Amino acid sequence: MTEHDTSDRSIRRTDGGQPTFDCDVCGRRFHTEDLLVLHRGVRHPGDIDASEQEAYREAYAAEERAIRSFRLRAVGILVLLYFGFLFLYVIYAS
Repeated sequence: MTEHDTSDRSIRRTDGGQPTFDCDVCGRRFHTEDLLVLHRGVRHPGDIDASEQEAYREAYAAEERAIRSFRLRAVGILVLLYFGFLFLYVIYAS
């Protein structure tokens, strides 16, 4: 989770006790603070200050790294599956 000021945002708890983070501009709820930061950076860029812009950049970079990692793992699994089925086909077709 990024470190930035959440004093201007209302943090609520759901029935299960999990905190939710509400956007103070549109009222939309998010389960993590990072999702709220990304939302505000994309949907309300004119309403955020310099510290929130920096938090948005950090959250965006972290999200980008996570997506890149997922894509690399997904391609690796697909390649393994492809060659695994190819080898099985060669073994059982001959």
